[in-house]
Amino acid sequence: MLTAIAAIIVFGILIFIHEAGHYLVARLVGVGVHEFSLGFGPRLWGVSKGRTAYNLRAVPLGGFVRLVGMDPQDEEKDQPYSFARKSVAQRMAVILAGPMMNFVLAVIVLAIVFMFQGLPTATTTVNQVLPGYPAAAAGIKVGDRITAIDGEPVRDWTDILWAVGDPKADDTRVLTVERDGRRLTIEVTPVTEEGKRKIGLLPLIVQEPVGVGKALAGGVEYTGQIVKLIVVFLGKIFTREAPADFGGPVRIVAEIGNAAKLGLFSLLQLTAFLSINLGFFNLLPIPALDGARIGFLLWEGVTRSPIDPEKENIVHLVGFTLLILLMVAITYHDIIQMSGGVQ
Repeated sequence: MLTAIAAIIVFGILIFIHEAGHYLVARLVGVGVHEFSLGFGPRLWGVSKGRTAYNLRAVPLGGFVRLVGMDPQDEEKDQPYSFARKSVAQRMAVILAGPMMNFVLAVIVLAIVFMFQGLPTATTTVNQVLPGYPAAAAGIKVGDRITAIDGEPVRDWTDILWAVGDPKADDTRVLTVERDGRRLTIEVTPVTEEGKRKIGLLPLIVQEPVGVGKALAGGVEYTGQIVKLIVVFLGKIFTREAPADFGGPVRIVAEIGNAAKLGLFSLLQLTAFLSINLGFFNLLPIPALDGARIGFLLWEGVTRSPIDPEKENIVHLVGFTLLILLMVAITYHDIIQMSGGVQ
């Protein structure tokens, strides 16, 4: 029961924020809205205000905002408040608003977590010495606190990363460390892996109490880091350096349930991660996703010639069908894996 409740709440928040982005910017630029719906399928409940119907539908795995004039068959497509009558920039803003709101949600949720639990901060104290790397060979130990490199004081772990990775410096680095009240000088020669210079140390992470400003800055930073990790992961999939291991709704619901059992903050962190993924993947140039619609608008902006709406709708319909089939396949794979079947 906890898993089901948590999943409905998390999916509901992610979908509502995404669609609210489209809705709010549409209203801001003067586009009419026929319908704002959470979920797909049969209508369970709804209310109408002005020309907009606000509905709750039976299948809580999505949602949509139906804009005036987005459908070429819409009888109001030639009205001044039609999506089709707005400029390329205005239409692009409406489409971009959904994914962008997912990133904003992630920043806010992470900031809330950081305000209550503290911002994870890498100190200059060594928490792990990786075997086979120069630091281990040089005799650096867990608990050592690095205070300077090549005579230059270090304030945080970022300073250490910059000093060690500096390609202009000499090959050997001189580390000043504090150990049991003593100050030691240790020489270490970094090795190069994947274009980065390393000595094989991991820092001690502490939760630093922060205010609203620093919590928001941390939310922005961590959101950017997660986007970067997603890009790197996708790149490795295309180069076959990593398996194409994607999770569908079944696995996501299971992970939401696990996070809910660990507590509110674990659930909030997972919500932020899912929101970033939703925003990022919606920006990919895949038919039926926001990224493809943005691509068509960019083409129109460059060529000054809009794509035939009927043809564009066919492209999105085909893309949507393929996405549904892919989702079914991923869901089947998730069920087989989670039931202990053959992989």
